[in-house]
Amino acid sequence: MKLHPLKFEPIYKERIWGGDKLRAQLNKNVSGNFIGESWELSDVAGEPSVVAEGTLKGKTLQELSETYQAELLGNKVYEQFGTKFPLLIKYIDAKRDLSIQVHPNDQLAKKRHNSFGKTEMWYVMQADPGAKLMVGFNQEVTKEQYQEHLKNNTLTEILNFEEVKKGDVYFLPTGRIHAIGGGIVLAEIQQTSDITYRIYDWNRVDAEGNARELHTDLALDAIDYTLHKNYKIHYSEAQNEVANLVDCPYFTTNLIPFTGEMVLNHDDKDSFVIYMCVKGSVTFETNSDKEPLKFGETLLVPAILKNIKISTQEASELLEVYID
Repeated sequence: MKLHPLKFEPIYKERIWGGDKLRAQLNKNVSGNFIGESWELSDVAGEPSVVAEGTLKGKTLQELSETYQAELLGNKVYEQFGTKFPLLIKYIDAKRDLSIQVHPNDQLAKKRHNSFGKTEMWYVMQADPGAKLMVGFNQEVTKEQYQEHLKNNTLTEILNFEEVKKGDVYFLPTGRIHAIGGGIVLAEIQQTSDITYRIYDWNRVDAEGNARELHTDLALDAIDYTLHKNYKIHYSEAQNEVANLVDCPYFTTNLIPFTGEMVLNHDDKDSFVIYMCVKGSVTFETNSDKEPLKFGETLLVPAILKNIKISTQEASELLEVYID
């Protein structure tokens, strides 16, 4: 069977901090009032994405990688990662604050968990007035000072909180302490890893009165204590132009705001390309295939497909993700 642009069944995750915006705003077919995550593309062990429609319906992402290899992934990606799909793509609805956490780098994750590390990025799709993200520190901090604040329950005094709005972008290399605040919907792009060290959870308990597990000791050697001047990514965007947001060894992410039609040529890429529709509604055309992509949906374009025409009847925006 020939490869075509692929949509997958979302994998929904109930979370203590989740809400109902994935259904109410992103039109996800999900019930429940605590759905925090929609995994759009996953090759996490035991959590495989499954093709939603077309001739390959029912196939898992892992099966496709094993069958099509470089045709799906790209030669360079296949050489580097084999048939393990290297990115995990999500939409997140935080009704309440997430725990303060950090992710280990590749070396630490490999040693401790036989896993990739977890470099990630956020693109804010919607934020309630006053909603904040927590990224990094607000002052110079040593490991010993950090431990002292943790012990005294004053950790939030040294953390950097920033009010956000739609379109804000944050890059989170491994080691950077972070948390999504309540009232925010965002797109998250990350390495294929589900390794998270939870540091502080606002003293919350679940329905049975149990606190969630913390990983304070594991986190100590994973945290980057460096103070940075700016944590937010600054970029300029223009209609019908590709704007680069993040370019790192693990993924490149661009924003494409457009109306009418555009032709996207991927001859310069040796990688699959992922599109997340973060505004409007878009139609993709490759060869004889036409695929609509609505707000809150995600599309995987195999590496073998190099020329794509996109069109829209309204002002639309896409996140474009690939490995450079």
